[in-house]
Amino acid sequence: MKITTNSRKNNFAENKTQNISMKNNVIIYYKTPIGTAKIVGNEKGISAITVMDDAMETSTEIPETLQDCVQQLEEYFNGSRKEFNLKLNPHGTDFQKRVWKELLLVPFGKIRTYLEQSKQLGDVKAIRAVASANGKNPIWIIIPCHRIIGSDGSLTGYAGGIWRKKWLLEHENPSIQHSLF
Repeated sequence: MKITTNSRKNNFAENKTQNISMKNNVIIYYKTPIGTAKIVGNEKGISAITVMDDAMETSTEIPETLQDCVQQLEEYFNGSRKEFNLKLNPHGTDFQKRVWKELLLVPFGKIRTYLEQSKQLGDVKAIRAVASANGKNPIWIIIPCHRIIGSDGSLTGYAGGIWRKKWLLEHENPSIQHSLF
């Protein structure tokens, strides 16, 4: 099933067990403006995208199962894509998957607080559990945990580093520079 990141549909491949086989996964490395992305997936969908500080050699051959992902990430980084349409297969608990699905509803260029996200999930007291689930999001950028900020407007809680979160938010909502002259 293909997904669009602002859809309420069941966006993730169904996994009936917690011990999910990682058989047939392919891994590629793709250079982005914020570091080298490690992309993991198979015919069931993308299971992980992480951005690393270490410069890895970019993969020269992209397997068919990951070609759409690379193309859509390229379009995102060059500013021509605001929504992703990919098959996702993240591995996590049922609660984490609920949190990640809710992240898919935060539109490009918008932000939400951890408190607002907790309210959307129906439990304002779950704010710490929601923040923890966001921190365990295995599919960066496509599942947009970078769009969640602190209630005071601070850029908190991004596993890839605050500078990447800031870069992504500015990329999605660039400020217009005004000339004084």
